[in-house]
Amino acid sequence: MALAALWFAASIAPVSAFDAHAGYYYPEVQTQEVYVSELGLAPDTGKRSRAAFVSGLASQNAKLGYPPGYHLFAKGTELEKLIVVATGDGRYDTLFRLRALLASLTSMARTTELFARSNQPQDLNFLDLCKMIGFTQVTVSNGKDVTHQIKVR
Repeated sequence: MALAALWFAASIAPVSAFDAHAGYYYPEVQTQEVYVSELGLAPDTGKRSRAAFVSGLASQNAKLGYPPGYHLFAKGTELEKLIVVATGDGRYDTLFRLRALLASLTSMARTTELFARSNQPQDLNFLDLCKMIGFTQVTVSNGKDVTHQIKVR
């Protein structure tokens, strides 16, 4: 529960720093926040585990039998930046809908071995998992005109 409080207590601010992926994978970032997780890195965390995580979620989406509502990418020198972009208009076009997407990704993440190994997986969320595998930034966008970026600490 304390972790959820940190999620909602995080400040949201306009962004002005340079982002190499903005304008290519998503529009310029409008809002940004910091999510602080009490969890540490998993012992076997690395570039390969982040790549496998993104591939695993993409594979789960492919098995749904219909086109996914979003695509995931791991970018950065060490694949430390997670990007989630909607695939069609009318999806995830508000900050609230982007947060709902992250909540739905929590459900998918709870099926991973890493979540299963934690003491209380029901108290964790998608951003906690991102922290555990070494993502330092999560960017979610509708791919058109709304982008929100979360620094994961």
